[in-house]
Amino acid sequence: MTGTDRHQGDPGLNPEIQAPFASHEIRLSGSQWLIALLLVLGMTWAMPRVWTHVERFTPDTDYRLPYQLSHDYWLFARYSQRAVQQHDVLVLGDSVVWGHYVSPNGSMSHYFNELTETQRFANMGIDGIHPVALAGLVKYYGRVISNKKVILCFNPLWMTSKKHDLQTEKEFSFNHPRLVPQFAPKIACYANSFSNRVGIALERQSPFLSWITHLKTAYFENSDLLSWTLEHPYSSPVCTLKQDLAQPQATAPNASPWTSRGVRKQAFPWVDIKSSLQWRFFRQTVEMLEERGNQVFVVFGPFNEHMMQDQSLGSYRKIQDAAKTWLHSNEVAFSVPAALPSEYYADASHPLSPGYRLLAMDLLENESFRAFMQNASGQAE
Repeated sequence: MTGTDRHQGDPGLNPEIQAPFASHEIRLSGSQWLIALLLVLGMTWAMPRVWTHVERFTPDTDYRLPYQLSHDYWLFARYSQRAVQQHDVLVLGDSVVWGHYVSPNGSMSHYFNELTETQRFANMGIDGIHPVALAGLVKYYGRVISNKKVILCFNPLWMTSKKHDLQTEKEFSFNHPRLVPQFAPKIACYANSFSNRVGIALERQSPFLSWITHLKTAYFENSDLLSWTLEHPYSSPVCTLKQDLAQPQATAPNASPWTSRGVRKQAFPWVDIKSSLQWRFFRQTVEMLEERGNQVFVVFGPFNEHMMQDQSLGSYRKIQDAAKTWLHSNEVAFSVPAALPSEYYADASHPLSPGYRLLAMDLLENESFRAFMQNASGQAE
């Protein structure tokens, strides 16, 4: 065998044999890459939509997002679509709307339906959501809410201190950080890495990414698939995905009036409404909803005035007056209900079931509210 024969199969020595430029043998052409990209985009577009036909979701009239799914904003978007189709009036707000101390059939929206003998009102409250986060929820996950009647509730609790108002410089953990502005305006007390902020911003624009977060939240204990399988080595992810979604707790928690627990009156260090971050974003939510063709009715409170010391109550009255002035000047229909009887409150801002019923009765008798329900505009104090 000659030297030439020995090296005929060596691409380094035989110029007629072309060496591959990578370890794999299959290489895609430009058109094939385009086809692959279209397939991936098609899958990411289709999978969240297909999942809505696979996952069983049948909310009843008194449905509210379960507490453990409070951060599942993809599910909120899905529920919003269902509520827009099935109900005339959407009731938006925090745990006061949601009904923190009551069962689903003890909330304000339930009593609206009961007293009107209809099923017109949907409970769209989310436990723990403050006005800054609510603005993000409506903007990114409530896009379907348009050309509807919306009762928007403002809980003054979020203005009882600079910390509640997110005005402190010191970083701390607060509710629903994924809904607040990630870059501008800057929230000094919000700490997160740049990469995480970018990821959150991308998720808001991508139904596929928010659907992935939904799967983590609803089925995998807020973990990614790899971490979950390490924690549950003998469980099948497929079987887990076949389970039903968590349902709202049917029974009311064992709550009692604040007066029976020995709670003393407090001097809340109210923030100035002119500088309040929570009030600023609440106003933005009102404007956003109206820009989408919704008719908005604002319910301010009712806060537990029985729990306040005299000086704190005076500051609260000034906040009420400033809120009324803005609502009047912007022609927003509203009501600032009188404080409920003291024994109807569980704490500073949450009514018990009898309190919700009385609040619903008072609003249904309110002239401005009646005009709002009849497609007319009006204002009340």
